[in-house]
Amino acid sequence: MLLALGCGKLPVVQAAPVEDSLADQLERGRQVYVKNCFICHQISGQGVPGSYPPLAKSDFLLADKERAIRIACEGLGGEIVVNGTKYDGNMAAVVLNDEEVADVLTFVRNSWGNAGGQIAAAEVAPVRAKTAYPTFEAMQKALTYPPLPAPPAGFTVREVARMPANMVRLASNGEGKVLYALSQNGDVYRVKVATGEIRQLLRAKRYLEHRPDDIGGPVFILAMTMDKERRLYIASNQLNGEHRPIQNVVTIYRSTAVNSDGDPDEMKPWIQTSYPGSPEYMHCVENMAFGPDGYLYVGNGARTDGGRGTTDTNYFQGGETPMTACMWRFDPRAPKSEPEIYARGLRNPYGFCWNEKGEMFATEHGPDADAPEELNLIEKGKHYGFPYTFSNWGARKAYEFTPEPPAGLVFTPPIVNRGPAGGFYDGRPMYTFDPHSAPSGMVWLGADFPEGWRGTLVLTRFGNFIRTPRDNVGYDVLQAKLQKNAQGVYEAEMHTVLAPLGRPIDIHQSGPGHLYIAEFSRGTNNAASYSPSGRIIELAVKAAGK
Repeated sequence: MLLALGCGKLPVVQAAPVEDSLADQLERGRQVYVKNCFICHQISGQGVPGSYPPLAKSDFLLADKERAIRIACEGLGGEIVVNGTKYDGNMAAVVLNDEEVADVLTFVRNSWGNAGGQIAAAEVAPVRAKTAYPTFEAMQKALTYPPLPAPPAGFTVREVARMPANMVRLASNGEGKVLYALSQNGDVYRVKVATGEIRQLLRAKRYLEHRPDDIGGPVFILAMTMDKERRLYIASNQLNGEHRPIQNVVTIYRSTAVNSDGDPDEMKPWIQTSYPGSPEYMHCVENMAFGPDGYLYVGNGARTDGGRGTTDTNYFQGGETPMTACMWRFDPRAPKSEPEIYARGLRNPYGFCWNEKGEMFATEHGPDADAPEELNLIEKGKHYGFPYTFSNWGARKAYEFTPEPPAGLVFTPPIVNRGPAGGFYDGRPMYTFDPHSAPSGMVWLGADFPEGWRGTLVLTRFGNFIRTPRDNVGYDVLQAKLQKNAQGVYEAEMHTVLAPLGRPIDIHQSGPGHLYIAEFSRGTNNAASYSPSGRIIELAVKAAGK
């Protein structure tokens, strides 16, 4: 999953005219919901069956206003019953002030068929006082940055910068002096590696071609990279509500100028394409990177959890399309081009990179059905299983609705993990990682790293947000040592590099022997919130004599 991000239109109830003050509060609450809540409760408040309860027409939500405020202030754990269905999960506390709590509860209690009335900020404080975080300040203090874990032998680790927003990607020109950090709303920050100085470089509202109010849904921006000409590329995903079925519009922006400091500037649309959107699982374009062949590779994830369609007639009601759950490839030398489909059957390839032989490897998130996450060797024209099979399950179906594969379709299995970390427990190899551990960004280490490190993969794992038998998995950085077995197939020996971390989402190499890790947020386990924002951490080869 990193993470399983989605796109969609969040409705504001307009059954009858409302006062401007209520309309303003509904809009503020919608924005809080998009930022903090929809990843579990989904775009239209329908939740995820068996995992996250619905907010739409929810008897539990509407029955007790004080209880709803308390949950928003401190989270919730344990069994509850919503609309006659039992749920036994965990909702982490989210750092919201009194006004934000009032706004988001007013929004959800007056959307998707709910009619729960307005909540004022003044009603929140006395309820918050009875919670585990009796004041907003106490909550902020409790959710501080975790201590840095000890580095492996021969390395140093340090905090570079504490970021003002949730970061999703890192990029640079490779010199190790400046990093570009992409936030989940599309803003880009310039970070000086030596001093940690942060400056906002790009504002999303200034370069995005579309706006939520004229295309039909919030923008999701998760992919950024830089080419050898030091041009920056950013991909956005947004649902177009003006068409039926509703489309997901993918726009790849490319910088067309540099500023006085030599940084990329003036982002302009370079390529735009679209395909049917989804009201639920919308993984969209979540990563881009240039391969050794000079082409731009783009991971465009699935539009479903496991191939199931929707009954919502506003959307395409089938499963995947020829454009989804696959790896795209573009020629950056062409002024405009349609994506070439390089490989298929990829649910959510959040991280990928190449080794010195030009072989491509990608991380992969599994479905809600507890299949192990994957590490795959990506080869042109091959199919990696989604939505027909996962991990090494073979003919075992993830769901009763899992479709039958087309006759003659051959699947390429993921790389086996033979331990000792990342999912190897009880003496059993795994294909490839703990379920829901969310393997994310990934790099290949070259000759500027010491023996035992060069020629290996290093990857981040965002950590689970669905409960697992092991409860907390991920929140770490792993090293994968790859070797081919007697059959010529890659197998991995996994080792923990750094743990625990606050939801590490990306890793980037810049400068000889230097790696930079972006923490999305601060929590190091499944009980923690997705906010407040995280930081950038440097893992570097220790200099000789130090």
